[in-house]
Amino acid sequence: MSRHQGSSGKGKSGGRGHSNGSPAGGERSRDNSKGKSFARGNAPMRKTTKDISKPEEVKKAPVKKGNPDEIRLNKYIANSGICSRRDADMHISTGSVTVNGKVVTEMGYKVKLEDDVRFDGSRINPEKKAYVLLNKPKGFASTTSEGKGRTVMDLVANATTSRIKPIGRLGRNSLGLILFTNDEALVKKFTNSKNGVPRLFQIELDKNLKFEDLKSIQDGIRIDGKLVPVEEISYIEGESKNQIGLKIKNTGNTVIRSIFDHLKYEIVKLDCVAIAGLTKKDIPRGHWKHLTEQEVNNLKMMS
Repeated sequence: MSRHQGSSGKGKSGGRGHSNGSPAGGERSRDNSKGKSFARGNAPMRKTTKDISKPEEVKKAPVKKGNPDEIRLNKYIANSGICSRRDADMHISTGSVTVNGKVVTEMGYKVKLEDDVRFDGSRINPEKKAYVLLNKPKGFASTTSEGKGRTVMDLVANATTSRIKPIGRLGRNSLGLILFTNDEALVKKFTNSKNGVPRLFQIELDKNLKFEDLKSIQDGIRIDGKLVPVEEISYIEGESKNQIGLKIKNTGNTVIRSIFDHLKYEIVKLDCVAIAGLTKKDIPRGHWKHLTEQEVNNLKMMS
């Protein structure tokens, strides 16, 4: 055997291990000699950062939620019944509107329901007008403040969703009528020192009221140098002289107590039985009613 043939034989033996002797098999063998395998089952796993088969999601900017307690100024004005939103914008731009004492001309300005918003100097309210008459029992304070125990606001809590408040006060142990409303114009009429709305009280004293004291109260008594005007005062017919009827325009009951304290009488019972033309008829103690349209109009027309 020649040297050439021997070398050829070595070349054949170099192909040992091929399954079919194909050139492809040879290439795979040489690649495998490098210690790597590209067989499907042994392919290295790659971490994918996104799925290219799906469109990339676009992140949306978070939507800023408005404050539910705020309302645009032009809507506030329109809801009060003054004018339309478009006209409200015009009035705002001309400086006819103030918020908490400051002129606001900014379009889109937002306010809260409790803000003091005035149009041409008069305060306005965007809520529906409500008028509630309560026959107050003993044991309830006439206040809107919290932390005062039981108050008249507890008694009218379900009367309306409008933010009503009492006009005037009755002491915790006093009885009778209290009017609640969110109508600022009516509140102003009631609390006007010169043209207030009269209220009628039935008063029980610890002793009989002397006639000269009754006359002194009727003529106008001065307390701490201030005149306390009274519309009417009289004995209640058919009752003892410690039962008094008193009509006064002042909205507080403290002034009534001060009158009798000044004259050395103690009030045993104080009951507001009428406010203007409104009476306790058909309103049991601790209950309330909504005023009729006619009753509201009567109050508004009073001078």
